[in-house]
Amino acid sequence: MSRLGFLLATASLATLGIAAARAEEAELLPEVSVSANLGEVTPLTAVGSALSIITAEELEAKQIRVVSDALRLVPGVAVSRTGTIGNQTQVRIRGSEANQTLVMIDGVVVNNPASSSEFDFGHLLTADIERIEVLRGPQSALYGSDAVGGVINIVTRKGAPGSTVTTSIEGGSGGTLIGTVSASAAGEGFSIRAGTTGTTTEGTSSAAKWRGNGEDDAYRGITSSVNASFDPSKQLGFDLVFRDTHFKGDYDDFGLRVGDTTSRYQYAYDANAGSRGDETFARVQARLSLLEGRWTHKLGLAHFRADTDYLSDGAVTSSSHGETTRYDYQTDYAFETPGFADASHLVTFAAEHKRDEIVSYVEKAVDQDSLVGQYQLRLFDDLSLTGALRRDVHDLFEDATTWRATAAYHLDPTGTKFRLSYGTGVKNPTINELHGYGSSYKGNPDLKPEKGRGWDAGIDQSLLGDRLSLGVTYFDQRISDEIGSTYVYDAGSGSYVGTPINDPATSRHRGVEFELLAEPVDALTVRLSYSYTHARDGKTGEAEVRRPANQGSLDIGYRFLEGRASANLGLVYTGDFKDVLYTRSWSSEVQDMDSYTVVNLAGSYRVVDNVELYARVENLFDEEYEEVYSYGSLGRSAYAGVKASF
Repeated sequence: MSRLGFLLATASLATLGIAAARAEEAELLPEVSVSANLGEVTPLTAVGSALSIITAEELEAKQIRVVSDALRLVPGVAVSRTGTIGNQTQVRIRGSEANQTLVMIDGVVVNNPASSSEFDFGHLLTADIERIEVLRGPQSALYGSDAVGGVINIVTRKGAPGSTVTTSIEGGSGGTLIGTVSASAAGEGFSIRAGTTGTTTEGTSSAAKWRGNGEDDAYRGITSSVNASFDPSKQLGFDLVFRDTHFKGDYDDFGLRVGDTTSRYQYAYDANAGSRGDETFARVQARLSLLEGRWTHKLGLAHFRADTDYLSDGAVTSSSHGETTRYDYQTDYAFETPGFADASHLVTFAAEHKRDEIVSYVEKAVDQDSLVGQYQLRLFDDLSLTGALRRDVHDLFEDATTWRATAAYHLDPTGTKFRLSYGTGVKNPTINELHGYGSSYKGNPDLKPEKGRGWDAGIDQSLLGDRLSLGVTYFDQRISDEIGSTYVYDAGSGSYVGTPINDPATSRHRGVEFELLAEPVDALTVRLSYSYTHARDGKTGEAEVRRPANQGSLDIGYRFLEGRASANLGLVYTGDFKDVLYTRSWSSEVQDMDSYTVVNLAGSYRVVDNVELYARVENLFDEEYEEVYSYGSLGRSAYAGVKASF
């Protein structure tokens, strides 16, 4: 048995043993999901898909400052960051590509059409986040293109009753300073929360220091947000969310150093390069509730915009602009038929118009209209069934139909839930793939959308008065017409030019996910996850890059001194994986990448009711590791701060 296996097994047995000794009432998870289905909320007992939730309380206890680090706790999720904070960070679910993961923040899809239609997690902090939901498996029937692998839904905090001002400041390694201030208020018919977080750090080298790079890459970022609602009556309500992130950061180049005539492979190296930009989104929404809440309507407008300048020696070398505008309407009608299987029904219809625009090396816009229908049925208060169907009408491609079906059977006396889901997905080619960018990447207007289909089956079990909750899932997913790139030497320019192509082979991703949450005794919490992902390229049969077969995490938190103090120990394990190496001629080869384990330690102490001191050490044992070939990572780092509320 590996060291990780031994550690996880030991933790599981210890958790079960202690829990058996103290089986008292406890609540480990929120009772509902806001993203598992269309509609407002779904009880967890009725969710048929594989779903993980991370709460604000967990983020605070672990002192996690960037969302991508929180996602490392979720089974089936792989994170790849090119160096330090602020650098490009990709997230893959169940072996799918990063741009096959749809990301939403407060109902706004933030996948950037000017950046391969993926979301860069490099700038997303946790300061104002209420919960993170990760919905795994194809979800295009609900959320459209980009949801082939799954959905990450982030919900920010709203105003709390009364009025509160909260501020915090922390500093530490690498000249890091993070300051946050927020104001919150809520009363009858209204709520509002506004906040700002600023981050500055001298950082470390993005290119691995152990490969001879020593220049630190600094980062500056500031995020401001507003989340407000106004309900003039019980039937009518309005919502507004706004978020803006401004950043400027250094990064290192990838390729060959000037004058390097001997290296066979391209790599990351110290360079005076960087980027600056803004990411902004807003959503306004009107809500109408009729028939005593049984018939609801939502009409919304959302806009996302990302502007980035790329720098070399302080000068702008290129720029990109991407934006997405969505108009959407959704109506839900709930009714019951007590005389027929004691059934409850929820019927949903949604319509959406989306426009993607980019201004980069090309200036293009594409439109899409979508219709969605969903039916949720609950029988005998135990069996929950859902079905969803979506039709997308796109400017450039054939109309696409996707569907999803789920089932959940919950046995309340034993705390057991059996679940099953099947779904199809579609990922449209990006504007860059269709039209190219620069002289080194030629577009291909004949590309077809990528297609996915997959299913999973699992069991969730609550034990010992809900002090122990565990889930096991098996999944199997296939993706066809995946878009890759081929490089050909162009004699006219004297360089290699890439062209995107559809791969005729079908790749297959399958595996097992395990998750455990426990409160074995009062004030002690344990979160454990493990996933095995067998992701293979359809053409070669080889393991796909940056998809570790084995991943796991263990997190133990304890509160003491009558709840005034806390301690948290976290461990994240990433097994061996493959990465791609590019030669001088842009041909590709596979590189074996080593496994690594990162240990984090955090603690806090509430001095008085509204003032808390805290500290943490990240990468306690100073592990040297690479998530992307030749890019480094933060070594041992220590931080301390104070938080106050008024």
